[in-house]
Amino acid sequence: MKQIALDIDLGRGATLNNFLPGPNAEAFHHLRLWAGSDVRSPVPIYLWGPAGSGKTHLLRAVAQALAERGDTVGWLDASLAEPAPFDPRWRVILLDDVQAYSAVQQQAAFNWFVNAATPAGGAPCGVIAAGTQPPADLMLREDLRTRLGWGHVFQLHLLDELQRRAVLRQHAEGRGIFLKDDVMDFILNRFSRDLGSLMALLDQLDGYALQTQRPLTIPLIKAMLDDA
Repeated sequence: MKQIALDIDLGRGATLNNFLPGPNAEAFHHLRLWAGSDVRSPVPIYLWGPAGSGKTHLLRAVAQALAERGDTVGWLDASLAEPAPFDPRWRVILLDDVQAYSAVQQQAAFNWFVNAATPAGGAPCGVIAAGTQPPADLMLREDLRTRLGWGHVFQLHLLDELQRRAVLRQHAEGRGIFLKDDVMDFILNRFSRDLGSLMALLDQLDGYALQTQRPLTIPLIKAMLDDA
């Protein structure tokens, strides 16, 4: 059966509180302690794993946690064609989808790394990066690749079926939605099983249900697809 991938925003609502660690508990707890500390280690952190394993969620969740503490961060992913220059006010730089960086983005990321180590008039800036391959396998310029791999490296794994269902149910309950088993089965069988996509789909379905004043059912999902 063909699964449907919708064009939806995957960045909404990513927090450390709504991340289910599953097999990725070691990386999750390391990031939670790191983000919550007043004195953070300057040793870089690199997360790698397949799409849907939670890399972007964790980076955005750390950004949110730092913002709540009043810290400013620099963000670079493969969609930003013209990266900003390093800002000495940044306390952390976050690099997502590094395996897809262009030559321009690789140069910017390298410059950020250099400036993060010796910022003008401040403490070293933390670095957290993420990609789909381990550092040794990244097809990037050598000086950037080695910097990505010299610190803490964590491999992230996909959640299994039961864990994926638990995340969806937790996310639904957080929005005040009771997700029936038949609706859960329909979603998992008909849409991409990438966890970020599933959670964003649930947000979109909730918005459509509120807009149409209808409960979240299989007919509602079909109606939303027809209106898309």
